[in-house]
Amino acid sequence: MTPADQTALAAALEKMAAARVLCVGDVMLDRFVYGDVSRISPEAPIPVFSTGEHISMLGGAGNVARGAAGLGAAVHFLSVIGKDEAGAEVSGLLSELSGAEFEVFTDKSRKTSIKTRYIASGQQMMRADDETVAPLAKDLRARLLAAAEAALEQCKVMILADYAKGVLADGVAGDLIKLARTRGVTVIVDPQGFDYSAYGGAQLITPNRKELGEASGLPVDSDTDIAAAARHLIAAHKIDRVLATRSADGMTLIGDGVEVRHFPAHAREVFDVSGAGDTVAATLGVALAAGLNENQAVQLANIAAGIVVGKVGTAVAYSGDVAAALLGNQPRSGGDKVKTLEATLGQVREWRAQGAKIGLASGCFDLLHPGHLAIIRKAKSACGRLLIGINSDASTRRLKGAERPIQNEAARAEVIASLEAVDMVVIFAEDTPEALIGAIKPDVFVKGADYAVDDLPEAAIIKGYGGEILLAKLEDGYSTTATINSMNGETD
Repeated sequence: MTPADQTALAAALEKMAAARVLCVGDVMLDRFVYGDVSRISPEAPIPVFSTGEHISMLGGAGNVARGAAGLGAAVHFLSVIGKDEAGAEVSGLLSELSGAEFEVFTDKSRKTSIKTRYIASGQQMMRADDETVAPLAKDLRARLLAAAEAALEQCKVMILADYAKGVLADGVAGDLIKLARTRGVTVIVDPQGFDYSAYGGAQLITPNRKELGEASGLPVDSDTDIAAAARHLIAAHKIDRVLATRSADGMTLIGDGVEVRHFPAHAREVFDVSGAGDTVAATLGVALAAGLNENQAVQLANIAAGIVVGKVGTAVAYSGDVAAALLGNQPRSGGDKVKTLEATLGQVREWRAQGAKIGLASGCFDLLHPGHLAIIRKAKSACGRLLIGINSDASTRRLKGAERPIQNEAARAEVIASLEAVDMVVIFAEDTPEALIGAIKPDVFVKGADYAVDDLPEAAIIKGYGGEILLAKLEDGYSTTATINSMNGETD
């Protein structure tokens, strides 16, 4: 891909916000339990796992929806959960997705799927699954199809995320494909199992190498093998295209009577392959719904997959991540570090999974001066990853007066983000960062030493979860207010 192609793709990312996609499939709750292994059990030759932090994320089709929302699309999500604690947790996580609407139907006879992974020293030690695998009852099936039919009127692409738990079983996938095709909606399938007849009529399916071999019954060792296996599925099941994901060998796009196209892998370092297939389906869906062509959609999906395998856990690639990867060898500002709160929380989870200590400092940062830099340097010295919370324009006016801020929030955020010591910037609307702290729960919160710890409105929250408050010595003679007064010829 040439630099011009990369720039064009980065510009095309802006179209993602206009995309509307429907996602239907098996939702799961992915739980990650992080801990330590330092000894072998005296009861049996097995490691003793000492549990630490627990993190829950949307998995399965839920992670596809999360990935699409992370790229800026409006997502309508349909699935089925059990009437249990895990189902309530899934609903809560879905409600946090920006720009997403969801209908998750409750089935009292089934368990919400939970996959719990135990991780020590960056390695997965074990996975425990707790779930019900069964097709939908007749009434629930009818309700799901009716909801999909209504949602398809507003969407250009439908993604079916099949994890063989039952939501798409017994012909539901086929019924959904027929509903979509009669409305001119493109169907993308992240498939499961050996029998792809259930996906007949879909425009695009995205099996990995192993799945392609199992479904076709053919070898998949070489480029020629991959193409032959894909063409077998296309002919057998009337599928328009197959995008075979091949891990380190990238991706291959095959269509009947169309030249085979290979896309090299983009992963720099692989930490965890969880969610890579979800990311491919989500990115393809959003890109095609945004009006990008097939080549562009696959290129973006390939880059996004390379990003998520470099993260820990069921990760997603946000539009800023993809833009940064595309423009990685080109000059750019710090703007790609400025994130929404949702994107920030996702990144913080990944940093924590890698063992990083999280720091947070906050303020208006209207005109950057040595006093600000002193606080940022002190904060960075106390943590591995530093986040800066910046007051929005409205909250700055409330705090500093009608003439402030001098620079708008976007400009202030970009200036702070350009500093090497700063890893991420998030803008918050409240007058104090209490809500931001409650969401992020930084290991250390840094404030200027003109405050006493007990006087900080944030102190109770930080102490409540066991965080640390660090007071940074201020540089004498520096303040934004004094600078503005001096520029105006005013003195104290």
